[in-house]
Amino acid sequence: MILYTFPIRTSFIDRDFEMISPTMRIKALEFTQSPVKLPFFFLLQFFQLLWFLPKTTHYLCFFGGYHSVLPVWFGKIFGKKCAIQAGGTDCINMPEIGYGNFRKKWLRKATVYSFKNCTLILPVAEALVKQDYRYDPGISSKQGLLNLIPDLKTPIQVIPNGFDTDFWKDLGNERKPFSFFSVATGTSNSTRSKVKGYDLIENLAANHPHWQFTLAGDEQYKSSNSNVKILGKQNQESLRDLYNQHQFYLQLSTSEGFPNALGEAMACGCVPIGSAVGAIPEIIGDAGFILPKKDPQELEVLFKRALEADLVLLRTLSREQIVKNFNFKKRQNLLLQALLY
Repeated sequence: MILYTFPIRTSFIDRDFEMISPTMRIKALEFTQSPVKLPFFFLLQFFQLLWFLPKTTHYLCFFGGYHSVLPVWFGKIFGKKCAIQAGGTDCINMPEIGYGNFRKKWLRKATVYSFKNCTLILPVAEALVKQDYRYDPGISSKQGLLNLIPDLKTPIQVIPNGFDTDFWKDLGNERKPFSFFSVATGTSNSTRSKVKGYDLIENLAANHPHWQFTLAGDEQYKSSNSNVKILGKQNQESLRDLYNQHQFYLQLSTSEGFPNALGEAMACGCVPIGSAVGAIPEIIGDAGFILPKKDPQELEVLFKRALEADLVLLRTLSREQIVKNFNFKKRQNLLLQALLY
């Protein structure tokens, strides 16, 4: 049995269960993101791991951090494999914008211990292994695990995300011109909204009052622009409908690993406009537009190009890019091979 632990349950976690459960028994152990609750959850997790120990063959963690310390320790002590799926913040040190595990002393120690002592690291993007970050000149260029943990010896295998393109699909709807969509949770927190590029989106909305922007994922987020519509968290069916109502999808993040919403939106035929961080350029390929550095003027030029492009062709290319390179089956096969090795 695989014990799968994570700080918060997301659609990514659910998709992993879909991929793994037909082949191996898997059980979820959710941790916490609350610093106040950490002592209780460490104690709870210890007894959970002890209780399930006789049946456990593998440990799997999404992100490295506090929640991965005990599974890694149990794996070492009892000779069981422990893999960590590196997802983004666990490979980043950006104190300039208040982001990344490595900017906090004890979280950094927990993350470094976890990655050094697990048996396999499975990042969702090559950029999380090592990157020369250039998007925001105010942020340190040395990012990724090998820059932040120079003596890291643990084997690393990059396995990109994969999407069910039978579900995430273009429904053939007519899209409203000049309509832009973005999805992110926790954006009522100012740091989180900046990480997700909402400052750039708000600037665009202010400069182009006749364009329509929809931001989904956090109903507490506030915008001063009347052409910005705020929606809370959506279920998968609602998200698919929203993707199919919009012409463009915006992923203007300051930092990313492999953004799931971008892949879902492209599979649904949204034309992507993204920042040159993490796996975003790789995901978009030739099917959309990349902002090379965080500069509102450069973004305006990029939007001019986007609005003059063949959007019918790009709508088709967007979906084809995900179907061909980031499909569900491809990730499932790679993930199972890595876990069963």
